[in-house]
Amino acid sequence: MSLIQRATPRKVSFTTNINPYAAGSVIAEFGQTKVHITATVEENVPPWMRNQGKGWVTAEYNMLPGSTHTRSRRERSKVGGRTYEIQRLIGRSLRAIVDLEKLGERSINIDCDVLVADGGTRTTSISGAYVALALAVKKLQAEGLIKESPLDSQLGAISVGVNTDGKIIADLNYEEDSSCETDMNIVMTREGQFIEIQGTAEEKPFNKDQLAALLEAAEESLKVVFTEQDKALS
Repeated sequence: MSLIQRATPRKVSFTTNINPYAAGSVIAEFGQTKVHITATVEENVPPWMRNQGKGWVTAEYNMLPGSTHTRSRRERSKVGGRTYEIQRLIGRSLRAIVDLEKLGERSINIDCDVLVADGGTRTTSISGAYVALALAVKKLQAEGLIKESPLDSQLGAISVGVNTDGKIIADLNYEEDSSCETDMNIVMTREGQFIEIQGTAEEKPFNKDQLAALLEAAEESLKVVFTEQDKALS
């Protein structure tokens, strides 16, 4: 008997080129969760990377006021711990699929601003960030600034969890995330290679069979994400 109750994500969409000033831009939507993402190219790299013949990809993440049930204060003077952890996750996930030498000595900055938060904001941000990054790369190629794409693979992320019935569900909304006994964020390539797995038992510990089912549900769910990314970039 399968442990998986739901292995498909909520409705996924990527609306591209919504910002005329960014090299790549998209609004990524997973159900009610909505994230505005831009990719900006700068013809320089951080000081510690100069003269190495490599580029840099980094990310910033922010929850806008009004994105949740109660107003989130703007993080003006200092970035909070959760925000810092998420933007580091986005950045290193993207760098895992980028050949920085092919990018040349330039930076691509990804900005993820959560417009509506209904669970899975970090996974929605990562999946949308790939689209924005791919658009920026296409623009660099079209302008003759790089000869070939530095992207080694396609990237997506999804949340999965174990509900109170012990069943596995994919792409958790806020209510499901709040009540799940285990929740997990999984970042994968299209080839099925893992970039990051973040999992925590909030209530009961989970076993090996549930772990295998969580990974299987994530892989099945991400097939939909990759297909929608393809449509957005075609």
